[in-house]
Amino acid sequence: MPYPEKFTGFQVNGPETWLEFHKNEFQPKPFGDYDVDIKIECCGVCGSDVHTISGGWGEQHFPLAVGHEIVGKAIRVGPKVTLVKEGQRVGVGAQSYSCLECRQCKNDNETYCQHQLDTYGAVWPDSGVVSQGGYSSHVRTHEHWVFPIPDALDSTVAAPMLCAGLTAYSPLVRNGCGPGKKVGIVGLGGIGHFGVLFAKALGAEVWVISRSHSKEADAKAMGADGFIATEDKDWNVPHKMTFDLIVNTANSSEGFDLDAYLSMLDVHAKWVAVGLPEGEGFKVKNTTFLSNGCFFGSSHLGSRRETLEMLQLAADKGIKTWLETVPISQDNLATVMQRLKKNDIRYRFCMTNYEEQFGA
Repeated sequence: MPYPEKFTGFQVNGPETWLEFHKNEFQPKPFGDYDVDIKIECCGVCGSDVHTISGGWGEQHFPLAVGHEIVGKAIRVGPKVTLVKEGQRVGVGAQSYSCLECRQCKNDNETYCQHQLDTYGAVWPDSGVVSQGGYSSHVRTHEHWVFPIPDALDSTVAAPMLCAGLTAYSPLVRNGCGPGKKVGIVGLGGIGHFGVLFAKALGAEVWVISRSHSKEADAKAMGADGFIATEDKDWNVPHKMTFDLIVNTANSSEGFDLDAYLSMLDVHAKWVAVGLPEGEGFKVKNTTFLSNGCFFGSSHLGSRRETLEMLQLAADKGIKTWLETVPISQDNLATVMQRLKKNDIRYRFCMTNYEEQFGA
């Protein structure tokens, strides 16, 4: 066997000890005809990991290894797998299953499938096994959610694109981002920086909207055409009814003047939220939307087709994730989670050096 019957990962036992990672063996779900086993090379760190293990998103199935921005090598493929070849460098994002039979799945909306399962923390219906994430030696995933990585992309560059990148890319392409469009990205963080990189690559005029000017130089270096700081007086006034699309990636809604943001949208233009802050979120009134008839919605991950298109766009345009690599270990995971909780990163972490912990 090229890998053990059980996998090994760094698990957390619960929110009370969310910074204590334990290296444990765990049993993956039974191997299916359409499954792919991947020996993990690296894994990006997502804000979802902190929300999950710290209890911010409610009850979870512990012990749990998080991490869902995975790149590695396919070392075993099921007998009915056609999308992946053994030995291929591949990635896995935040979703690992959908039914592929429903209306949503058949229309490239499989991330909205009612039967979708997350890469970690989901209970597989046939076996009752809880899915474990990418801070592990291996991951077992349905082929539909395993993506070949273009040769032009380094593994650590590609990994954070599989959740954060896709979360930004999908609402951009679904809502008309392109030449002649003025697009706003709220929040220059892990997702937001991808919003800038991809919106610019798609040909739009891109503006970053942030609380202060502290990240203005970074925004311009990423290709942003303009920068709006909401700490400035009347910050929204020069831009009223000029944006075709605003994507909100912010991880907090505290002190958010939603009416001022929405006032910048053109008639019937869209505000799309992709961040998932803890707490109650926004309270909206019908009158908020009357002055420009704008639309207010959200977006979840993206489809397989969008993932492959995004990776190819990044390869073709030479898009590079702004990241910090960190060798995986108990102590380093704890440090990274603390830093992420404090937003002490520009703009993504990626855990590396897996062979030092899990062997060759």
